[in-house]
Amino acid sequence: MKRTNLVHITDIEKDAAVLREAGRIIRCGGLVVFPTETVYGIGANGLDADACRSIYTAKGRPCDNPLILTVPDKQSVLQAAAVITATAQKLMDRFWPGPLTIIFPRQKTVPDAATGGLDTVALRCPDHAVARAFLQYAGVPVAGPSANLSTRPSPTTAAEVLHDMDGRVDMILDGGPCHIGVESTIVECNNDDTVTILRPGGVTVDMLQEVVGHVRIDTSLVTGKGVPKAPGMKYRHYAPAAPMMAVVGTVPAVTDKLQELYAAAVGEGKTVGFLVSREVGLHFPQENMYIWGSHNDKAALASQLYTGLLFFDSDPVDLILAEGTDDSGLGMAIMNRMKKAAGGQVILL
Repeated sequence: MKRTNLVHITDIEKDAAVLREAGRIIRCGGLVVFPTETVYGIGANGLDADACRSIYTAKGRPCDNPLILTVPDKQSVLQAAAVITATAQKLMDRFWPGPLTIIFPRQKTVPDAATGGLDTVALRCPDHAVARAFLQYAGVPVAGPSANLSTRPSPTTAAEVLHDMDGRVDMILDGGPCHIGVESTIVECNNDDTVTILRPGGVTVDMLQEVVGHVRIDTSLVTGKGVPKAPGMKYRHYAPAAPMMAVVGTVPAVTDKLQELYAAAVGEGKTVGFLVSREVGLHFPQENMYIWGSHNDKAALASQLYTGLLFFDSDPVDLILAEGTDDSGLGMAIMNRMKKAAGGQVILL
């Protein structure tokens, strides 16, 4: 067990000594959790195979699952990427810093432990001032998968990180709540000004179509060798403490269906929790309830989804009944995570 140091970063200049120490820990092979605009990441030296393997150990994560490497700016990409195509450059110019991860051919200096054995590397420049300052001090690409135990919801606050990672990492940089709340979009660039989305996230299909000629969604989770094409594609993810069912539709339709499911569960002697909008929540007992925002406010649902799932760690129930959203825009990323959290138990009305 490590001694985990939790540090609140309130001012990048005043806290420069802490950020400098965090960078030193990374270069020495240690683990530092840092905030981004999407979720908190568990950082290690992305060019150090042993350091990357220590992430897998801390998370209890399968070692064939690729890691995303984070960099402080576009100029740092060539520390890990062997080639930057014209399409990749357009995406970097438009969306970096931001919630977009791009797949590049990797430099030979990037170890298999960071790529799951693939010949490519996933890179992102986060849109969070604390993250970029920390990455500058680290001086190397920093592997940064979500800072949670494998299969659990990703953390969007330092307190949630501490729940899973206390004693597993050297330092946690508390930079406040993450404002997007779901992980980055991961794309693969093709040679004909098209991109393939490997994982939906904070950059939507419509946003990508403003920059490239065509966008498609990849439906195969793994390569021909059975290795995940990108982080988060192969294994169970985002699972709350209790089984979950999600319902998508209008407020009246969702309310009626949840009332039916609630009555059936109570009839079986189960305690039920609700992860729903304010409008739907009005029709159910207020105990064991997490309100994520107003119906159809996708930004609110995205930012509160993981916190809502983790709420039921401290408020145990036998079943979680959740309200989802349609899959347009940010809804694609939300429902990608919600379907995994619910084990595929999603009802579309």
